[in-house]
Amino acid sequence: MAVRLQDVAEYAGVSMKTVSNVVRDYPHVSAKMRERVQKAIDELGYRPNVMGRRLATGRTGLLALAFADVRIPYFAELARVIADAAEERGYRVLLEQTEGTLDGERAVVSASESGLVDGMLFQPNLMNSTELAQNRADIPLVVLGENAAPLTVDQLMVDNVAAARTATAHVIAHGRRRIGFVGHEAGGLTRTSTLRIAGYQQALEEAGITPDPSLLISTTAISASSAVTAVGAALDAGLTFDGLVCRDDLAAIGALRALQERGVRVPGDVVVTGWDDIPMTQVTYPSLTSIAPDMRALASRALDMLLERVGGYEGMGRHELVPYTLVTRESAPEVF
Repeated sequence: MAVRLQDVAEYAGVSMKTVSNVVRDYPHVSAKMRERVQKAIDELGYRPNVMGRRLATGRTGLLALAFADVRIPYFAELARVIADAAEERGYRVLLEQTEGTLDGERAVVSASESGLVDGMLFQPNLMNSTELAQNRADIPLVVLGENAAPLTVDQLMVDNVAAARTATAHVIAHGRRRIGFVGHEAGGLTRTSTLRIAGYQQALEEAGITPDPSLLISTTAISASSAVTAVGAALDAGLTFDGLVCRDDLAAIGALRALQERGVRVPGDVVVTGWDDIPMTQVTYPSLTSIAPDMRALASRALDMLLERVGGYEGMGRHELVPYTLVTRESAPEVF
């Protein structure tokens, strides 16, 4: 049976009004009384009723985080970091998956959850700014990632062109000239891939290397297994390269497997870089050099923007960049 506000009040020996003031974080409650009530809440496992909170305060204390697929490690890590940062701000986070489809994205932003959550963080894969403006529900929204957002909506992203140029320049610094790009999607390029390929091409041209379209190695999905197949097929067909810049860490992990299966040494024969710096990059063999977005900075700034909107801020959209670093490991070590 669900624990009620009344149960907490009786257990703590205080009034229901006092418990309500603690739950609502009312400032004029003594530290001693707050500790007493919080102890009762923790021991009974009380959880405030969301709709009751909304009626009392105008807010639910819930935020939505929507993205393509929680099975993609980057999104799993993003969810963890944002949930931690939201908890520090007194909020909980609901996860929504769009399955990477336009219909799924439309359903999320047009949303049935508009009465349940106070605001939404959303990383679209396919929606453009016009679609987003036409479909969004009337709740505060912050867009994450590279897809264009309406001018009235806040957005946070990594400079994908600059980061891809950084990764590619690092491979070039190893003396490599035949550098492939893994993750050129066979089914049509996403905005993310388009920008990363542009940065890769810029770095090649800046080094006096003519980009070779045959070195764009297509994958059929964002998965390690797809990259194993794609890189393996390229090697078996006689494609030669001495460096690989991979669209994401899953593509890089698949590339490492395909290279190892064919006796190609990393980094001796081929230097490999990934993108996202997911936790498993530290334990691959060899460990993986990767572009690392500052996830904590992203989570903190995204939530601050969103909660400012929840609090009534109505200014024009703020479109900002999140810092990144290249974390060097064994697959493409630091060049001295």
